[in-house]
Amino acid sequence: MTRRALVTGLGFITSIGNDRASVVQSLRALRPGLERVEFLGNPSLPVKVAGTVKEFSVDSASWRDWRYPPRYQFPRETLRSLAPHGLYALCAAEQALADAGLAAAALADGATGLYCASAGSAFLLHHHLAQMHAVRGERGNPMGVVASIAGTLNFNLAAHYGIRGAVGGFAAACASSSHALGCALDDIRLGRQTRMLVVGAEEVNAETVLPFAAMRALSTHADPACASRPFDQQRDGFVASGGAVCLILEEEETARRRGATVYAELAGWGQAADGHNVAVSHPEGAGLAEAMRRTLADAGVTPAGIDYVNAHATSTPAGDRSEALALRSVFTAAGARPHVSSTKGLTGHPLSMSGVMEAAFCALALREGFIPGNANLVTPDEACDGLNMTRATLDLAPATIMNNSSGFGGSNVCHVLRQFSI
Repeated sequence: MTRRALVTGLGFITSIGNDRASVVQSLRALRPGLERVEFLGNPSLPVKVAGTVKEFSVDSASWRDWRYPPRYQFPRETLRSLAPHGLYALCAAEQALADAGLAAAALADGATGLYCASAGSAFLLHHHLAQMHAVRGERGNPMGVVASIAGTLNFNLAAHYGIRGAVGGFAAACASSSHALGCALDDIRLGRQTRMLVVGAEEVNAETVLPFAAMRALSTHADPACASRPFDQQRDGFVASGGAVCLILEEEETARRRGATVYAELAGWGQAADGHNVAVSHPEGAGLAEAMRRTLADAGVTPAGIDYVNAHATSTPAGDRSEALALRSVFTAAGARPHVSSTKGLTGHPLSMSGVMEAAFCALALREGFIPGNANLVTPDEACDGLNMTRATLDLAPATIMNNSSGFGGSNVCHVLRQFSI
């Protein structure tokens, strides 16, 4: 377990930007990516805001109708089996490869793997099943399964890039891509792989978003400027978002040999479940607190050694309170006061991709030397008492960062990233 894993490439298709430079600008300026939306042509729906993906038009079930930036060129054979979020993922992967200085051919070496996270495409699944029912099962789209089910990202990206190493998909709701990243770290530490691509992607459409309204999990604020407000007393639910992020992780010697530029070291990870409720976090954050402790131990860091925590906080009343109490039990109780913020005030909550997206944000913060602020935090929840809640972005260079994720069923995953130079 002595091999070190380094972040050497990042790619972004997000509500706050579709490349590294625009994402950094948005994080520094606290520029949100939320907009007014209307789902299903129904203005009466209480959900009025979402984290939209700009420059892309993927509302059609046919890839032939999709519109996306012309700098991305993909063959028909690749596009025909993609879901809309698969297109986002492929674009993010292309960015990450260019950022890392890697040719696509390098991914077929057998020592490069791919771990992905998404919920699949409910939009395409609904479309294909409706077609099947309409013709009483007599015909269907031959690409319907691989384009829509939960493994669609790993199916398509592995085939497109000829990846012959470890390939898999993760399904743990909003902690999915964090699990993917943690397992990628283990594969590198154990010498199973020398390079891993970790990809998370989700769609922003009625089929993905509106089921959460039935759970009363979504914000009903109509103003994009304040609908997502993690840790604030006035929060009333999360704002759904989507896009894709690709993070490239490489074993240290592999990165050294090719002179790679390094964003950060992924120094450790941990996980622990609440064992409490299928949909609601433990009221005192027991599982998340344990996951943070295990992550600190894995990374060999004390609570005082963490400069910044990128919180999972999605802007739900119960979830944010649970995380605040967990943070207090791990840090405040130990006399540590790292800066704390949730970037979901800017991005909204992109479900399964949030873990890898926010790990990438942490890598940017380490490389660029800043700490993202907590957008829309006016009056913190009383559960935040004693926490160092960062409101404005700070021009402080963190050395070590913790990134938190939580998902349905009380699945909690954390990572520690720290500065590294070759």
